[in-house]
Parts: sequence; C-alpha cells; structure tokens
Amino acid sequence: MEILYVSYDGMTDALGRSQVIPYLEGLAKLGHTIHVLSCEKKHIPEAEKAEVQENFNTHGIGWTRLVFSTTPPGISKIADIYRIVSTARKLHQKHGFQIVHCRSYIAALAGLELKKRYGVRFVFDMRGFWANERIEGDIWNLNNPVYKLIYRYFKRKEAQFFFHADAVISLTHSGKKVIEDLFGKVVAAKTTVIPCCVDTRLFSSGNIKPEVLQQKKLELGLNGCPFVLSYLGSIGTWYMTHEMMLFYKKLKIRKPGARFLFISGDDPAFIKEKAMEAGLEESDIVVAKAGRKQVPLYLALSSLSVFFIRPVFSKKASSPTKQAEIMSMGIPLVCNAGIGDTDEIMQEERAGILLENFSDEEFDKALNRIDEVLAWNPDDIRAAAIKRFSLEDGVESYHYIYMKLSDKGIA
Repeated sequence: MEILYVSYDGMTDALGRSQVIPYLEGLAKLGHTIHVLSCEKKHIPEAEKAEVQENFNTHGIGWTRLVFSTTPPGISKIADIYRIVSTARKLHQKHGFQIVHCRSYIAALAGLELKKRYGVRFVFDMRGFWANERIEGDIWNLNNPVYKLIYRYFKRKEAQFFFHADAVISLTHSGKKVIEDLFGKVVAAKTTVIPCCVDTRLFSSGNIKPEVLQQKKLELGLNGCPFVLSYLGSIGTWYMTHEMMLFYKKLKIRKPGARFLFISGDDPAFIKEKAMEAGLEESDIVVAKAGRKQVPLYLALSSLSVFFIRPVFSKKASSPTKQAEIMSMGIPLVCNAGIGDTDEIMQEERAGILLENFSDEEFDKALNRIDEVLAWNPDDIRAAAIKRFSLEDGVESYHYIYMKLSDKGIA
C-alpha cells in the first residue's frame, strides 16, 4: 500500500518518537510504502532531525518536513494549514497514494482535500476531540470572537471528517461511545479503537542493569532515598501539577524521606516553584530530562508513579501514553477517574490506585493502600500492559485497516 501519513506534530517531538515512528516502522516491515508529511519545531537541533531521517531511510520511509510556525499568532496557523494541504496535494500528484492517514484535526484537512479531490481513501486518526480540548485546556477563549469563529469552523469540519472518512481511529472505547452518540451508528461502525501503545521491549525493567541504576541514583541524589514518587511527561494544561504536589505532600507524612522525581523536559525552576507554592521544599523535588531510550531507566527509580489529568469532556477520548509506559515497567501508579478507558483498566487490572476526586479524604484512602499496592507482583502489572497496550497489536490493527481499504482486501 502507498500511504501518505500527515501529522501536524513533529516526528522529532517526544510524541512523534513514541507514538508515530514505532508504528510506521512496524507498518513498513509489513510491506507498506509510507511517506510522512510533518511540521517540525524550529528549535529542534539538526542532529536530532538527522537521526530521525536516518531512521526513516533505514526503513524505507519518505519524509517531507515543513516548519511548525508560532508567529504571528493565528496567521501562522493559517499559513501552516495552507502549506500542509498544498504539500499533501503535490505529494499525491507525484506518488499517487492509495490512503492518506491523518493524525488529528489539522492534518485531517489535508485528508479531506485528497478524499474529495482525488478519491484517496481517508483514515481519520482523531486522537481526541481537538476543538473541545482547546477550549477545556484554556487555549482558546470563546469570549474572544476570533477563537469562537475558529472553534465553530473546526466543529463543522469535525463532522465532515467523521462522515467522509473511510476509517476512523479512536484511542478509547469511551471516545467511540461519544462518537456514536454524536454521529450515529454508521460512523461508529467504521471506528476502530487503538490506544496509545508502548514498545514493551524498550520499556522493560529487565533491560536495566543494577549498576547502571545505582549510578543514576547517585547522579540524581537519590541514593539511599527510601521512596521515590515519579511523574513522567510535561506539566500544565491538562496535568494537575498542584494536586499532584498536594498528594506528594501527604505521602511524605507516611513515607518520610520520600522524594518526587519529575521526568520532564519542562523548566526545573518552574516545577520547583510549583512545589513551593504547595508548601514543599525545593529539595523535595528532583527534575530530570531524558531522551526516549533513557526514560525506562529513570522510571525504574520509582517506587510509585502518579498522574492527575483534568477530567473534562474531551479527555473521554484520551489514552495517556505515560500509563502504558509506566505499567510496562511493572510500576504501580496512582491516577484519577474520568480519563478515557483508565477507569476500566484500573478496575480490571491490578495496576494501582484510582482516585474518584482530589479531596483529602480520597488522598488518605489512596495512601492507606500504598503498602498493599507496593506488594503486588510487578510482572502482573507488566502483563496487563502487554495485554492492553502492545505496540505489535497496534501495528496489526493499522495494517488490518489499510488492507481492508485496499483493492486487495484483507490478506
């Protein structure tokens, strides 16, 4: 199959490296010819772009890079959309793609164009209810007439994406239920659930040598630390940093000497400022930036991992990548209800503790179970990750969709 994969997210971004490239490599190995069109951030070092390019070359994947614009606000996004759609059109005229696979809404504008103009089969990989995310994440303010206009535009386009797509991908069963409620059974019938998967071979504690782990503890000042609570990823927008700080503050009472490790590329000074706003000491917090291949090592320092996400409407379609990666490492986690399929997964699998809200009472209930959860077999948590989030299963699901849409049918 000749596939054009369109993404507004960059392949050099953390999400591109974890949630795009591994799938594309797997699909290329299954015989698909793939060309990627993505927008890359200007600040990414050329060495990192060269690394991704070399990786794509190894797997026979083509790559057209556009620049992700940030200024001037608003106008830059319109320019980006124009470049994506026009470049996608030119690439199709050159290569004659059979399928255009679009990651999220901006990319889907190109997919809709190729579908209507050339009859290319269109896969809408929605990733989430993006227009609603912009509102609920306080990125767009509907009191601003410009943002209100943009929001209405994308909600109209959203309906077109769902109705015109030949296949729809939802990250969650919860999201698929919303799709059925909003757009009907016909759209739901062509919707496949594929969560954010994890490379379980990379995210495995079995790969980590004890002496390397000990050296990392020394580097980060965690040697002799009796308990490490970790958080993986960026902070802000959806991630409830203040509430996580308050949870850690209560945890410290139960586990004296515990430290809070942020595995994040965000500004350490900003994270520590948030800690002090919650009444913590700067020394309570350790911030470490890790490349994708180093993340398992840093996670292995954890006794327990935590993430709290704002439980709003758009998050019904969210599948936290961090959950799959933490579980694959066999580490128990604490998270909140109302996010995608997390409630179901946490209730059906022995993976950690699910909080119904962020009250002191709910925190205390969770903390009362800490020792019980720490005694669980890490292999069982990892087995649940393999069952729920296997990268191989995700690749096979995409392959099945591609073949179903092809003239050849399913192999």
